[in-house]
This record gives sequence, C-alpha cells and structure tokens, in this order.
Amino acid sequence: MDSPPANPILVTREPDGIARVTINRPKSLNSLTRQMLEDLAGAFKALDADGSVRVVILSGSGRSFCSGVDLTAAEDVFKGDVKNPETDTVVQMERCRKPIIGAIAGFAITAGFEIALACDMLVASKDAKFIDTHARFGIFPSWGLSQKLSRIIGPNRAREVSLTAMPVTAEQAERWGLVNHVVEATELLKKAQEVAEAIIKNNQDLVLRYKAVINDGFKLDLHHALLLEKERAHDYYNGMTKEQFKKMQEFIAGRSSKRPSKL
Repeated sequence: MDSPPANPILVTREPDGIARVTINRPKSLNSLTRQMLEDLAGAFKALDADGSVRVVILSGSGRSFCSGVDLTAAEDVFKGDVKNPETDTVVQMERCRKPIIGAIAGFAITAGFEIALACDMLVASKDAKFIDTHARFGIFPSWGLSQKLSRIIGPNRAREVSLTAMPVTAEQAERWGLVNHVVEATELLKKAQEVAEAIIKNNQDLVLRYKAVINDGFKLDLHHALLLEKERAHDYYNGMTKEQFKKMQEFIAGRSSKRPSKL
C-alpha cells in the first residue's frame, strides 16, 4: 500500500461552527496506520475542547470512507498502546460532546465500520457499503462493533453481518436504522451540512446535554435510563435563573407568534 500523504487527517473549522474531519489517504481507500489513528483521536479531543465548534462532520477523501486498518501495519496497531484512551480514536469520539455526523461514501470496512458506529448519526451515499471482516481475517473486535451493531439493527442481523462478512448496502443500512439518510454521492456532503446547520440553529447547551443523555441512557435499561433523564432534567432546571426562564418564555412566545394562523 502507499505511504500516508503529508496530512492524512485533515481538520478544518468553518465560521458557522461546523468542523470537518477528513480521513485523507485515498490511494489506499483511507486505510489507517497507527499514527493516523492517534492523529484522529487527537483531532476529536481538540474539537471537543474548542468552544467555537458546535458540530463535526467526519468523511473520507476519494472513493471510500475508510477501508479499515492498513494490514501491512496491523501488528503495530493491534499490539501498540491500545489501552491508552488518549490515543484511542473511538474513545475520543465517544467522549466528544459535540454531535458527530458521519458522511459515508464507498467502503466502511471493519475499523472504518467501527468509526462510523462512533458517530451520532450517519448520512450515506448510494454506493456505500458497510462490511465487518473481523471473522474473515482473524481480528478480534475492540472498538465496539460486536456490541453496538446488535443494539442498532438487532442481534440476528448483527450476527449475520459479522459472521458472514457480507456487505450491508446503503439501502439495507437505512432500512435497518443504521443510516439516517441515503443520497447521491454528489449530494453527500451537502446533506451532512444540511443536518449540521439544523443542529446549529438550536440551543447549544441543550444540544450537548441532549446528546449526552441519549448516549448515556442507551447504555442502561429503560428504568434506569428514565431515572437518569429525570435526574439531569432536575439539575438543569434547578440551575436556571429567573432571567433564563423569562428568556425561554419570550423565545417560545415569539416563535408562536410567527406560526401561520389556522384557516
């Protein structure tokens, strides 16, 4: 495989609060070296700490989102410092408080599949394919695929996907609830931008809190998840001042006055 380009992980920040992270090794379908994984982890850690960033769009350059780990460097990746959360891409993505939109074109294979699952929502091009090759190549999953996929698409489908290593098309992924939107390849980043802009229009503090309670609650049974929601709601409202409640009421009243009257 080709060696990584000078900037295999590209990060750009736009004035509107959208940050773009691009896996940039197109000649090898964006396969990942250990250094790229560490750089990707560092990028998400930095974006989480950046107050100007409100939403992150993650994509791959060229014909693929990410074809997984560069198997010519597999030992370096799998036997490297995999227990260090500071350099673990998926851990840093999951720690990122900002919503992450994955824009999936072409292949999302194994580690690429796991990185896609670490996003909060996915937009896919019609040619996208999700493939889990852990069982085919004798690689043990360690970035969440064995646990997350079954929780999203159901255990029977997840077992078929992972034990057969057969591809999941964009159409299947949307039907199974893995992907939010499927669009033409030329419209992929535009659709991701559209979703990001819709998020930015909302209350930023609540967006961060809402993402957290959804993600944290998903790890619990329903009873404890409902208790978690109630607890965080009480903390939120107890922390609001009379002025904040007044502004909320004014905002809601203003929005209501703009609604068209019923015929």
